[in-house]
Amino acid sequence: MKYTHQEILEKMAETGMIPVFNHKDISIAKAVIDASYIAGIRVFEFTNRETNAFEVFKELKIYSEKYPDLLLGIGTVFSAKDASRFHYIGTDFVVSPALIPEVANYCTMKGIFWVPGCATVTEVFQAKSMGALLVKAFPGNLLGSGFIKSVLSVMPDIKMMPTGGVEPTQENLSEWFKAGVHCVGMGSQLFDKKAIEKGEFEVLESNIKKALVTIQEIRK
Repeated sequence: MKYTHQEILEKMAETGMIPVFNHKDISIAKAVIDASYIAGIRVFEFTNRETNAFEVFKELKIYSEKYPDLLLGIGTVFSAKDASRFHYIGTDFVVSPALIPEVANYCTMKGIFWVPGCATVTEVFQAKSMGALLVKAFPGNLLGSGFIKSVLSVMPDIKMMPTGGVEPTQENLSEWFKAGVHCVGMGSQLFDKKAIEKGEFEVLESNIKKALVTIQEIRK
């Protein structure tokens, strides 16, 4: 099912959280997708970090088709070439750690929802001027919630998503959402490496579910 850019934005806002994950083992990646979906995740970012990320993502994309309402996108994209490769195998969106014009241009040309990483007001403005609907504040732990507030005070129509150092705690999530974020990206803080190594995916499911409930409570 093809979603419009506005519908993708809305799906990201519904849960308020996008898990950010990568693993070279496809069986583990599949298990993490399953646990995330069962917990309530509907938008998932797999990052292009391992040497076999393309092969894993390709298989994961086919596997995830059993969840017709799950959006699976690719992150850590630094070039138009990579954006093209992942577009070819069906990525639902593209995320970059930086504002990269060639990636922006390619995604705009192909009608792909793209999310650039920005760390200054100037970069956010440039991203907005290039058509970005959602900007990734990265690295979130260095920029802080004050950066979100400052950006939204002068560009209230842009949507912000901090990634990097976001923690699944009431205190941390409250700080981000009260600053006005559209959603948060969460990786290492969300996925318990020891649980993954032991194959205890029910632990991941529980952690993700708790984080989603916390976000909903904060929004009330």
